Amino acid sequence: MSNNRNQTTTLVDRFGRTVDYIRLSVTDRCDFRCVYCMAEQMTFLPHAQVLSLEEIEQVAAAFVGLGVKKIRLTGGEPLVRRDVIKLIRAVGQLEAELSITTNGSQLLAMASSLKEAGVNRLNISIDSLKDDRFKEMTRTGKLPQVLAGIDAALAAGFDRIKLNAVVMKGKNDDEVLDLIEYARFKGVDVSFIEEMPLGHISEHDRAAVYCSSDEVKSIISERYPLHSTTERTAGPSRYYRMQDSASRIGFISPHSHNFCSECNRVRVTVEGRLLLCLGNEHSVDLRETLRQYPDDIERLQQVIIDAMDLKPEKHEFDLNDEPQIVRFMNMTGG
Repeated sequence: MSNNRNQTTTLVDRFGRTVDYIRLSVTDRCDFRCVYCMAEQMTFLPHAQVLSLEEIEQVAAAFVGLGVKKIRLTGGEPLVRRDVIKLIRAVGQLEAELSITTNGSQLLAMASSLKEAGVNRLNISIDSLKDDRFKEMTRTGKLPQVLAGIDAALAAGFDRIKLNAVVMKGKNDDEVLDLIEYARFKGVDVSFIEEMPLGHISEHDRAAVYCSSDEVKSIISERYPLHSTTERTAGPSRYYRMQDSASRIGFISPHSHNFCSECNRVRVTVEGRLLLCLGNEHSVDLRETLRQYPDDIERLQQVIIDAMDLKPEKHEFDLNDEPQIVRFMNMTGG
Protein backbone atom coordinates (compact mmCIF):
# COMPACT_ATOMS: atom_id res chain seq x y z
CA MET A 1 0.00 0.00 0.00
CA SER A 2 1.05 3.60 -0.61
CA ASN A 3 2.93 5.38 2.17
CA ASN A 4 1.26 8.72 1.40
CA ARG A 5 -2.09 7.81 2.92
CA ASN A 6 -1.16 9.25 6.33
CA GLN A 7 0.00 12.55 4.83
CA THR A 8 -3.54 13.74 4.19
CA THR A 9 -5.40 14.85 7.30
CA THR A 10 -8.11 16.84 5.49
CA LEU A 11 -10.32 16.06 2.52
CA VAL A 12 -10.04 18.52 -0.37
CA ASP A 13 -11.71 18.09 -3.75
CA ARG A 14 -10.26 19.18 -7.10
CA PHE A 15 -12.09 22.53 -6.86
CA GLY A 16 -10.36 23.40 -3.60
CA ARG A 17 -13.36 22.76 -1.34
CA THR A 18 -12.61 21.19 2.03
CA VAL A 19 -15.00 18.43 3.05
CA ASP A 20 -15.49 18.51 6.82
CA TYR A 21 -19.11 17.35 7.10
CA ILE A 22 -20.46 13.84 6.54
CA ARG A 23 -24.08 12.71 6.46
CA LEU A 24 -24.44 9.05 7.29
CA SER A 25 -27.65 7.20 6.52
CA VAL A 26 -28.32 4.49 9.08
CA THR A 27 -31.44 3.07 7.38
CA ASP A 28 -33.52 3.47 4.24
CA ARG A 29 -36.66 2.61 6.24
CA CYS A 30 -39.12 5.13 7.63
CA ASP A 31 -42.42 5.09 9.47
CA PHE A 32 -43.68 7.96 7.27
CA ARG A 33 -44.15 8.01 3.49
CA CYS A 34 -43.75 11.73 2.75
CA VAL A 35 -44.96 12.57 -0.74
CA TYR A 36 -41.77 14.37 -1.81
CA CYS A 37 -39.48 11.71 -0.35
CA MET A 38 -40.68 8.31 -1.50
CA ALA A 39 -43.40 6.32 -3.19
CA GLU A 40 -46.35 5.09 -1.16
CA GLN A 41 -45.43 1.46 -1.78
CA MET A 42 -41.72 1.04 -1.16
CA THR A 43 -39.32 -1.89 -1.46
CA PHE A 44 -36.56 -1.53 1.10
CA LEU A 45 -33.07 -2.96 1.04
CA PRO A 46 -32.49 -6.55 2.18
CA HIS A 47 -30.51 -6.89 5.39
CA ALA A 48 -27.36 -8.21 3.70
CA GLN A 49 -26.99 -5.02 1.64
CA VAL A 50 -27.21 -2.73 4.67
CA LEU A 51 -24.13 -1.67 6.61
CA SER A 52 -24.04 -3.01 10.15
CA LEU A 53 -23.98 -0.53 13.02
CA GLU A 54 -20.32 -1.44 13.57
CA GLU A 55 -19.52 -0.71 9.91
CA ILE A 56 -21.25 2.65 10.11
CA GLU A 57 -19.19 3.45 13.21
CA GLN A 58 -16.03 2.52 11.27
CA VAL A 59 -17.00 4.90 8.46
CA ALA A 60 -17.64 7.71 10.94
CA ALA A 61 -14.28 7.14 12.65
CA ALA A 62 -12.47 7.08 9.30
CA PHE A 63 -13.93 10.43 8.30
CA VAL A 64 -13.16 12.04 11.66
CA GLY A 65 -9.58 10.85 11.24
CA LEU A 66 -9.53 12.76 7.94
CA GLY A 67 -10.59 16.05 9.49
CA VAL A 68 -14.39 15.82 9.44
CA LYS A 69 -15.80 18.02 12.20
CA LYS A 70 -19.53 17.34 11.90
CA ILE A 71 -21.47 14.11 11.55
CA ARG A 72 -25.18 14.00 10.84
CA LEU A 73 -27.05 10.71 11.16
CA THR A 74 -29.97 10.44 8.76
CA GLY A 75 -32.30 7.84 7.28
CA GLY A 76 -34.96 7.17 6.12
CA GLU A 77 -35.88 7.77 9.72
CA PRO A 78 -32.73 6.97 11.70
CA LEU A 79 -34.49 6.39 15.00
CA VAL A 80 -36.48 3.40 13.72
CA ARG A 81 -33.35 1.29 13.27
CA ARG A 82 -33.04 -1.39 15.92
CA ASP A 83 -30.34 -0.67 18.53
CA VAL A 84 -29.46 2.64 16.88
CA ILE A 85 -28.73 4.16 20.29
CA LYS A 86 -25.64 1.91 20.51
CA LEU A 87 -24.32 3.48 17.31
CA ILE A 88 -25.16 6.96 18.54
CA ARG A 89 -23.25 6.42 21.78
CA ALA A 90 -20.21 5.20 19.86
CA VAL A 91 -20.26 8.04 17.31
CA GLY A 92 -20.95 10.52 20.11
CA GLN A 93 -17.51 9.72 21.55
CA LEU A 94 -15.72 10.83 18.37
CA GLU A 95 -14.21 14.31 18.18
CA ALA A 96 -16.96 15.77 15.99
CA GLU A 97 -20.27 17.51 16.49
CA LEU A 98 -23.07 14.97 16.26
CA SER A 99 -26.52 15.84 14.95
CA ILE A 100 -29.54 13.88 13.77
CA THR A 101 -32.27 14.58 11.23
CA THR A 102 -35.55 13.00 12.27
CA ASN A 103 -39.25 13.15 11.53
CA GLY A 104 -39.85 13.46 15.27
CA SER A 105 -42.02 10.37 15.63
CA GLN A 106 -39.69 8.65 18.11
CA LEU A 107 -38.54 11.66 20.11
CA LEU A 108 -41.06 11.41 22.92
CA ALA A 109 -39.46 8.13 23.93
CA MET A 110 -35.87 8.79 22.83
CA ALA A 111 -35.02 12.50 23.18
CA SER A 112 -33.36 12.29 26.60
CA SER A 113 -31.40 9.16 25.60
CA LEU A 114 -30.12 10.90 22.48
CA LYS A 115 -28.89 13.87 24.49
CA GLU A 116 -27.16 11.58 26.98
CA ALA A 117 -25.57 9.65 24.10
CA GLY A 118 -23.84 12.78 22.80
CA VAL A 119 -26.19 14.27 20.21
CA ASN A 120 -25.64 18.03 20.05
CA ARG A 121 -28.29 19.17 17.57
CA LEU A 122 -31.56 17.99 16.09
CA ASN A 123 -33.23 18.79 12.79
CA ILE A 124 -36.92 17.87 12.91
CA SER A 125 -38.97 17.70 9.73
CA ILE A 126 -42.46 19.20 9.94
CA ASP A 127 -44.26 20.47 6.85
CA SER A 128 -47.67 21.27 8.28
CA LEU A 129 -49.34 22.15 11.57
CA LYS A 130 -52.75 20.95 10.40
CA ASP A 131 -53.72 17.37 11.28
CA ASP A 132 -55.40 16.48 8.00
CA ARG A 133 -52.75 18.09 5.84
CA PHE A 134 -49.92 16.55 7.85
CA LYS A 135 -51.49 13.14 7.32
CA GLU A 136 -51.90 13.87 3.59
CA MET A 137 -48.27 14.95 3.17
CA THR A 138 -46.75 12.17 5.26
CA ARG A 139 -49.37 9.53 4.35
CA THR A 140 -48.83 7.71 7.67
CA GLY A 141 -47.66 10.38 10.13
CA LYS A 142 -49.48 11.63 13.22
CA LEU A 143 -49.01 15.32 13.97
CA PRO A 144 -49.68 15.14 17.75
CA GLN A 145 -46.93 12.51 18.05
CA VAL A 146 -44.43 14.81 16.32
CA LEU A 147 -45.45 17.89 18.34
CA ALA A 148 -45.03 15.90 21.55
CA GLY A 149 -41.62 14.80 20.28
CA ILE A 150 -40.57 18.41 19.70
CA ASP A 151 -41.56 19.28 23.26
CA ALA A 152 -39.57 16.30 24.55
CA ALA A 153 -36.54 17.46 22.56
CA LEU A 154 -36.85 20.96 24.03
CA ALA A 155 -37.02 19.50 27.54
CA ALA A 156 -33.90 17.38 26.87
CA GLY A 157 -31.79 20.51 26.31
CA PHE A 158 -30.04 20.05 22.96
CA ASP A 159 -27.60 22.77 21.91
CA ARG A 160 -29.87 23.70 19.01
CA ILE A 161 -33.10 22.47 17.47
CA LYS A 162 -34.15 23.34 13.93
CA LEU A 163 -37.40 22.59 12.15
CA ASN A 164 -37.26 21.74 8.44
CA ALA A 165 -40.20 22.35 6.12
CA VAL A 166 -40.36 21.52 2.41
CA VAL A 167 -42.61 24.20 0.92
CA MET A 168 -44.86 23.30 -2.02
CA LYS A 169 -47.20 25.72 -3.76
CA GLY A 170 -50.84 24.87 -3.24
CA LYS A 171 -49.88 22.24 -0.67
CA ASN A 172 -48.52 24.05 2.37
CA ASP A 173 -47.23 27.48 1.27
CA ASP A 174 -50.16 29.05 3.14
CA GLU A 175 -48.64 27.75 6.38
CA VAL A 176 -45.28 29.50 6.13
CA LEU A 177 -46.27 32.17 8.66
CA ASP A 178 -47.88 29.59 10.94
CA LEU A 179 -44.59 27.67 11.01
CA ILE A 180 -42.73 30.91 11.75
CA GLU A 181 -45.07 31.65 14.66
CA TYR A 182 -44.64 28.11 16.00
CA ALA A 183 -40.83 28.36 15.79
CA ARG A 184 -40.88 31.73 17.55
CA PHE A 185 -43.14 30.40 20.30
CA LYS A 186 -40.94 27.35 20.88
CA GLY A 187 -37.67 29.29 20.57
CA VAL A 188 -36.27 27.11 17.78
CA ASP A 189 -34.90 27.76 14.30
CA VAL A 190 -36.75 26.90 11.10
CA SER A 191 -35.49 26.27 7.55
CA PHE A 192 -37.65 26.31 4.43
CA ILE A 193 -36.53 23.95 1.68
CA GLU A 194 -37.13 23.89 -2.07
CA GLU A 195 -38.20 20.41 -3.12
CA MET A 196 -35.42 18.41 -4.74
CA PRO A 197 -36.16 16.32 -7.87
CA LEU A 198 -34.95 12.95 -6.63
CA GLY A 199 -36.79 9.76 -7.57
CA HIS A 200 -39.89 9.29 -9.71
CA ILE A 201 -43.07 10.31 -7.92
CA SER A 202 -46.68 10.36 -9.12
CA GLU A 203 -48.41 12.26 -6.31
CA HIS A 204 -47.70 15.74 -7.73
CA ASP A 205 -46.03 17.65 -10.56
CA ARG A 206 -42.83 19.04 -9.09
CA ALA A 207 -42.70 21.97 -11.49
CA ALA A 208 -46.30 22.93 -10.70
CA VAL A 209 -45.81 22.97 -6.93
CA TYR A 210 -42.33 24.53 -6.92
CA CYS A 211 -42.09 27.38 -4.44
CA SER A 212 -38.82 29.29 -4.48
CA SER A 213 -37.01 30.55 -1.42
CA ASP A 214 -37.54 34.10 -2.67
CA GLU A 215 -41.30 33.54 -2.66
CA VAL A 216 -41.19 32.16 0.88
CA LYS A 217 -39.00 35.06 1.98
CA SER A 218 -41.53 37.50 0.52
CA ILE A 219 -44.37 35.86 2.46
CA ILE A 220 -42.44 36.13 5.73
CA SER A 221 -41.36 39.71 5.11
CA GLU A 222 -44.97 40.84 4.96
CA ARG A 223 -45.13 40.23 8.73
CA TYR A 224 -41.52 40.14 9.85
CA PRO A 225 -38.74 42.13 8.14
CA LEU A 226 -35.80 39.80 7.67
CA HIS A 227 -32.21 40.80 8.28
CA SER A 228 -29.50 38.80 6.53
CA THR A 229 -26.76 37.36 8.70
CA THR A 230 -23.38 35.81 8.13
CA GLU A 231 -24.24 33.04 10.60
CA ARG A 232 -23.69 29.60 9.13
CA THR A 233 -23.91 26.06 10.33
CA ALA A 234 -22.07 23.31 8.48
CA GLY A 235 -25.14 22.77 6.30
CA PRO A 236 -26.51 24.67 3.29
CA SER A 237 -29.03 26.95 5.07
CA ARG A 238 -28.64 30.70 4.52
CA TYR A 239 -29.89 32.34 7.70
CA TYR A 240 -31.89 35.46 8.45
CA ARG A 241 -32.96 37.05 11.72
CA MET A 242 -36.09 38.80 12.92
CA GLN A 243 -35.59 41.85 15.11
CA ASP A 244 -37.71 40.59 18.01
CA SER A 245 -36.87 36.88 18.14
CA ALA A 246 -33.92 34.60 18.82
CA SER A 247 -35.21 32.13 16.22
CA ARG A 248 -33.24 32.00 12.99
CA ILE A 249 -34.93 31.51 9.62
CA GLY A 250 -33.00 29.50 7.08
CA PHE A 251 -33.47 28.88 3.36
CA ILE A 252 -32.16 25.84 1.51
CA SER A 253 -32.33 26.68 -2.19
CA PRO A 254 -30.94 23.95 -4.45
CA HIS A 255 -32.77 25.45 -7.45
CA SER A 256 -32.87 29.21 -7.06
CA HIS A 257 -29.64 29.90 -5.17
CA ASN A 258 -27.58 26.76 -5.27
CA PHE A 259 -24.83 26.41 -2.71
CA CYS A 260 -22.42 24.26 -4.71
CA SER A 261 -19.46 26.65 -4.59
CA GLU A 262 -19.40 26.31 -0.80
CA CYS A 263 -20.25 22.61 -0.58
CA ASN A 264 -18.38 20.95 2.27
CA ARG A 265 -20.47 17.78 2.44
CA VAL A 266 -20.51 14.19 1.27
CA ARG A 267 -23.00 11.45 2.10
CA VAL A 268 -22.83 7.74 2.75
CA THR A 269 -25.92 5.67 2.05
CA VAL A 270 -26.89 2.81 4.33
CA GLU A 271 -25.61 0.35 1.71
CA GLY A 272 -22.19 1.99 1.88
CA ARG A 273 -22.17 4.16 -1.24
CA LEU A 274 -20.13 7.31 -0.75
CA LEU A 275 -22.08 9.97 -2.65
CA LEU A 276 -19.99 12.97 -3.59
CA CYS A 277 -23.04 15.11 -4.46
CA LEU A 278 -26.74 14.82 -3.63
CA GLY A 279 -27.64 15.84 -7.18
CA ASN A 280 -25.31 13.44 -9.00
CA GLU A 281 -24.71 9.71 -9.07
CA HIS A 282 -20.93 9.95 -8.62
CA SER A 283 -20.19 7.42 -5.91
CA VAL A 284 -17.70 4.94 -4.49
CA ASP A 285 -18.51 1.61 -2.84
CA LEU A 286 -17.19 1.69 0.73
CA ARG A 287 -18.99 -1.50 1.71
CA GLU A 288 -16.67 -3.60 -0.43
CA THR A 289 -13.62 -2.19 1.34
CA LEU A 290 -15.24 -2.51 4.76
CA ARG A 291 -16.06 -6.16 4.26
CA GLN A 292 -12.94 -7.21 2.41
CA TYR A 293 -10.58 -5.42 4.82
CA PRO A 294 -12.64 -5.02 8.03
CA ASP A 295 -9.72 -3.99 10.26
CA ASP A 296 -7.85 -1.71 7.85
CA ILE A 297 -9.05 1.83 8.56
CA GLU A 298 -6.12 3.31 6.65
CA ARG A 299 -7.17 1.51 3.49
CA LEU A 300 -10.73 2.78 3.96
CA GLN A 301 -9.41 6.31 4.44
CA GLN A 302 -7.36 6.08 1.25
CA VAL A 303 -10.47 5.05 -0.69
CA ILE A 304 -12.24 8.10 0.74
CA ILE A 305 -9.32 10.40 -0.13
CA ASP A 306 -9.20 9.10 -3.70
CA ALA A 307 -12.97 9.58 -4.06
CA MET A 308 -12.66 13.35 -3.60
CA ASP A 309 -11.59 13.62 -7.25
CA LEU A 310 -15.09 12.47 -8.23
CA LYS A 311 -16.89 15.31 -6.45
CA PRO A 312 -18.47 17.43 -9.22
CA GLU A 313 -18.35 21.20 -9.36
CA LYS A 314 -22.14 21.51 -9.09
CA HIS A 315 -25.46 19.74 -9.46
CA GLU A 316 -27.92 20.31 -12.29
CA PHE A 317 -31.61 20.28 -11.29
CA ASP A 318 -34.32 20.82 -13.92
CA LEU A 319 -37.92 20.67 -12.69
CA ASN A 320 -39.29 20.31 -16.20
CA ASP A 321 -37.30 17.19 -17.09
CA GLU A 322 -37.57 13.66 -15.79
CA PRO A 323 -35.48 13.22 -12.63
CA GLN A 324 -31.87 12.44 -13.45
CA ILE A 325 -31.45 10.84 -10.02
CA VAL A 326 -33.70 7.80 -9.64
CA ARG A 327 -32.95 7.13 -5.96
CA PHE A 328 -35.48 8.48 -3.50
CA MET A 329 -34.57 10.84 -0.67
CA ASN A 330 -34.93 8.05 1.88
CA MET A 331 -31.73 6.52 0.47
CA THR A 332 -29.61 9.53 1.44
CA GLY A 333 -31.53 11.43 4.11
CA GLY A 334 -31.22 14.79 2.40
